[in-house]
Amino acid sequence: MFRQLKNIILSWFSPAQTDDFFWQQRWSDFLQTNVGFYRSLNSADQRVFERNCFAFLQTTRVEASGVDITDEDRLLVAASAVIPVWGFHDWPYLSVKAVVLFPGLFNRDFQVGLPDSTIAGMVGSGPMEGKMALSKPDLHYGFKNSKDKQNVGVHEFVHILDMVDGECDGFPEVVQAGHCSKQWFELVQYKIAQIEKRKSNINEYGATNSQEFFAVASEYFFERPLMLKQKHPKLYDYLSDFYRQNLADIEMDKKKKKTTKKS
Repeated sequence: MFRQLKNIILSWFSPAQTDDFFWQQRWSDFLQTNVGFYRSLNSADQRVFERNCFAFLQTTRVEASGVDITDEDRLLVAASAVIPVWGFHDWPYLSVKAVVLFPGLFNRDFQVGLPDSTIAGMVGSGPMEGKMALSKPDLHYGFKNSKDKQNVGVHEFVHILDMVDGECDGFPEVVQAGHCSKQWFELVQYKIAQIEKRKSNINEYGATNSQEFFAVASEYFFERPLMLKQKHPKLYDYLSDFYRQNLADIEMDKKKKKTTKKS
């Protein structure tokens, strides 16, 4: 399943140009403290994660709109980009030239502090084509709370992945003949119906439409993989197959190691 998108992604593979790779220990310390995904990696993979963050920031600007930008902001933006494509290795976000940080929630005209300023993240269009907009406080909160199944940075970069086949529709593959596309469609519709009936622990925003369901379910997958596998095993299998990451097993191994240490 999702095989055709994988082929597209792999055909775009371009090894990161990081011969001049420069990294500060304090950045590693920040990731270790604030990014659970990074913390779950072994030391060798952490170095790869750092290089991928570095490569992303070489090609994608982090800009400000009414807010100061720090190295920590840039690291969280880069981590948001690297996490969804970790299983694809050095995949470049060709359509994202810049990520713009705002001081808070904004509206569709990117205005902050108004009654309709309720958006935490958006992939831009029109004048914002090629840019992503994120609320800086919400970006940070997404990593600070690793248990709420929400991370706006990851959410928006998942939308970018969804667009690889030319359309953001919640079906991240070029439509092809076969049962997998039909099964995924039916599963999405069923899960949305369960959310609407309040019979699901998936965030209710996932019931907005299929593309938001895919992004919301992906947030769940990256923040609480073991819980997702236990409560929504079929959904977990699809996402694990697509992202080429078996995060539930990693989380289970970590729990076993903690239990062994205590005993």
